[in-house]
Amino acid sequence: MTCVRLSHDAAAIALGATTVARALAQQPDIAVKPVGSRGLFWLEPLLEIETANGWQAFGPVAASDIPAILEAAAADKPHPLALGKIEDHPFLKKQTRLTFARCGSIDPASVEDYANTGGFTALKRAIELGSNAVIEAVTQSGLRGRGGAGFPAGIKWKSAAGIGSAAQKYVVCNADEGDSGTYADRMLMEGDPFLLIEGMIIAAIAIGATCGYIYIRSEYPHAIGAMNKAVAAARHHGILGNAILGTNHAFDLEVRVGAGAYICGEETALLDSIEGKRGQVRAKPPLPVHKGLFGKPTIVNNVLTFAAVPTILTHGADFYRDFGMGRSRGTMPIQLAGDIKYGGLFETPFGPTLDELVNGIGGGTASGRPVRAVQVGGPLGAYFPPALFDTPFDYEAFTERGGLIGHGGIVVFNDSVNLAEQARFAMEFCAIESCGKCTPCRIGSVRGVEVIDRIRTEPDKGRQLALLRDLCDIMRAGSLCALGGFVPYPVLSALDHFPEDFA
Repeated sequence: MTCVRLSHDAAAIALGATTVARALAQQPDIAVKPVGSRGLFWLEPLLEIETANGWQAFGPVAASDIPAILEAAAADKPHPLALGKIEDHPFLKKQTRLTFARCGSIDPASVEDYANTGGFTALKRAIELGSNAVIEAVTQSGLRGRGGAGFPAGIKWKSAAGIGSAAQKYVVCNADEGDSGTYADRMLMEGDPFLLIEGMIIAAIAIGATCGYIYIRSEYPHAIGAMNKAVAAARHHGILGNAILGTNHAFDLEVRVGAGAYICGEETALLDSIEGKRGQVRAKPPLPVHKGLFGKPTIVNNVLTFAAVPTILTHGADFYRDFGMGRSRGTMPIQLAGDIKYGGLFETPFGPTLDELVNGIGGGTASGRPVRAVQVGGPLGAYFPPALFDTPFDYEAFTERGGLIGHGGIVVFNDSVNLAEQARFAMEFCAIESCGKCTPCRIGSVRGVEVIDRIRTEPDKGRQLALLRDLCDIMRAGSLCALGGFVPYPVLSALDHFPEDFA
């Protein structure tokens, strides 16, 4: 019996993995192992075959290629789609995979596969250490929230743990991944869901929580299915429930499907949505760590933050802190998208420049046209021209240049893009997605669209340009949350770096 690995990741399915799976099912003596994606999307569907020389990869594979590929692999003959050992591929070899180390090699639904590759080692360690030592390790590691704000995770956890009088506390995972060009959360949930579960259980032990929720955007049906299956399996094996791994620690999880609104990616709107209310931003204070879900102390972190915790507990805070630069420690799964030759997930320590990522790793544009701009940080991220491609991928470095890292998505635009249209889109997007609670966001975004339209049509642009900048200042200073507060990033960067597009 020959064992083969085939990705069941949503991206691989979109590129034809289902038809490849059907073709493999028709072959004799073939056992297909469903796995997550390695993140090399230009090579999907990616097939790996176990041979006498180890696992050999082929891609991108079509159903019609299967007989010839199986024959070549069995006879150790060359094949046009042969890639050798996928770990030796330059795109993977240049990475430092800590969070995504298992993705693409294990069956995401198998508790045994996860445990046999070091899974739950960190959970057992956390049970031995206790709350204070776990929080200290997370704090000393330098782990910051990977959802965009970059707030130190250890400080948030310590605040929630310090509220000892609360009868109920919650751990909530924000998996409402809505930024353009981002897919790391989805990849991890579909490819290594038990890593997220383990990280959340460790957080629960740290703050004294007994209940948790994973809030997943409704547009991720494969991730929702994978997480529900993993939660049920963890509960069946005693990893979740009233006696975690046979101890006196109790914690259980529930998957909640998102309400289909971008604003529900904001932590307080997300909490309202879980409570069954309309997703609307809450005023702060009180912070969620003091009064969060159902009015109880709650920590909210995103998928990548929780998924980094098992590495810290397994290898130690110093190990994790040794990666990165400045105050940006550890690794960041960077997602390359847009007009780029080698689009995919690239996990690396903080520090490489935009030029290294876009041109060195990503290979420049897929169209062959010149790169004109990249947007980092989703639809509310700044547009950086090639003149700023020496910027290192680091929270503070991006802030100094009027940008933000956000969730780590890099969207590449070629020279056909019109940045005035993109600035208008940012305002329009905010107007559509605003929860409507605060005036600067609700009204300011509508007025922003009107002002940009006047700039592009009226001959006397000076007053309108000044008005647009004033409007951005008001939205940044007066908005209740980051939706209205971050719209000035794409608008002002377009104005500053691409003024000719507003002529």
